[in-house]
Amino acid sequence: MTIRDDHALAADLATEAGERLLRVRERVGFSDSAALRAEGDRSSHVYLMESLARLRPSDSVLSEEATREERLDPRRLKAERVWIVDPLDGTREFSEEGRADWAVHVALWERGRLAAGAVALPAQGRTLTTSEPPELPSFDKGRFRIAVSRTRPPEFVQKLAYLVGADLVPIGSAGAKISAVLTGEVEAYVHAGGQYEWDSAAPVAVALAAGAHASRIDGSEATYNQADPSLPDILVSLPELAASLLAGIRDLHR
Repeated sequence: MTIRDDHALAADLATEAGERLLRVRERVGFSDSAALRAEGDRSSHVYLMESLARLRPSDSVLSEEATREERLDPRRLKAERVWIVDPLDGTREFSEEGRADWAVHVALWERGRLAAGAVALPAQGRTLTTSEPPELPSFDKGRFRIAVSRTRPPEFVQKLAYLVGADLVPIGSAGAKISAVLTGEVEAYVHAGGQYEWDSAAPVAVALAAGAHASRIDGSEATYNQADPSLPDILVSLPELAASLLAGIRDLHR
């Protein structure tokens, strides 16, 4: 593995972890979905943790698959550099044969901001990175599409879609949904059903690098490396849609 900088490292690690997950799918198969999900989570977590320990030994790591004690380690809050990773975002989709809407997230938080990130979409054969963010698609006025959770879309989003003139598109993992905004499959992603920092750090880093809007649903900045890693809501959209979406959300929450 050739490491040029943090952006390249994020991309290399996410891509390699994704390729390993594809091999896990082939080896374990789909007959026992619980076993496939468990092996995917475990193997990707071990690879990322071992790689970061070797390549960035001075940095802290916050992983979805870490133990509660590891997540609450106070040294993380004092660190200047913290890698925030989701070894397998969308385990349900990963365990369903034929689905491609799952991802690997690798992000670097440095001195109060997201400094680098990559989202690998292994079954789609691509990795989105902060070093070469995708060019945002243009938007012509009219109806647009909002990505929502396959299994737990926020109740208010149906009302929001009616209010702003949008159609809802169910997609699996958070990384796949935010990536869909950046690649033109949808124009926005709204979520308020509960998430954690690792669900959004890497895709938000790429979205911001691409020039997309990314914030909490009240318009405030999404902040990372907090003592409580809960980050329950997120809005990512093409920049020209952000104002109307935020206004619609405010109207529905009055």
